[in-house]
Parts: sequence; C-alpha cells; structure tokens
Amino acid sequence: MYHCLNIVTEREHFPSAVLIRAVEPVDGIEVMKKLRKTDALRNLASGPGKLCMAFGIDKKMNGQNVFGVEIYIEDRGEKIIAKDIVRAKRVGVDYAGACAHYPWRFYIKDNEFVSKN
Repeated sequence: MYHCLNIVTEREHFPSAVLIRAVEPVDGIEVMKKLRKTDALRNLASGPGKLCMAFGIDKKMNGQNVFGVEIYIEDRGEKIIAKDIVRAKRVGVDYAGACAHYPWRFYIKDNEFVSKN
C-alpha cells in the first residue's frame, strides 16, 4: 500500500535494516507540501508512508546507496543528549513473536514529528 524507507546497516543477506518511521522537516518543505498535498507541517513526514511520499521515495530506489545522488543521509552535526532518546517497543510488528516486544524503537523525547508514541 505504501513504501517504507529501510536503511540496511550490514552485509547482504544479514538481517540488519533500520526502518525510518518519521523525520522532522527542515529543508525542502515546499516540495514536501506539494508531494503530500498538505500544508500541515506536522503531517508531512510523521509516518513511514508519509515520509516516503514527502521525499518521493518509491520502489525505483530499492538498493540505492544512501550516500549517493538519488538519496543521501547527511550528518549536520546536531547533538542529542542520551537522556532525550526514548527507547520503546516497536510499532506494528505483532508478527515478530517474542521480538515484537524488544525495545528497538528510538525517537527524540517530546519531538512533535514522531509518528506514534
């Protein structure tokens, strides 16, 4: 139904992807608004599907290097102190058995752009 942005962090055929569930829009906001057909800043990328729509991410980007031209991740030097990082149970993974309850979800405390608390 919707695309998701997963960043693979290990070698091929080793289960090690990180799902990016939401982002706080900082740059390119007008483009995101057009792609999402909304002016609501909080609603632009506050969920996996919304995030992909806002960034124009689709299946054509499967296998792309995140340090490439089509998509790239950038370190802007923002510092987040450990006490402001919330660790919680993952969302929507009931199928994962015992692993469904692992605290493998991380987000910044009190950030209004978190997809679900």
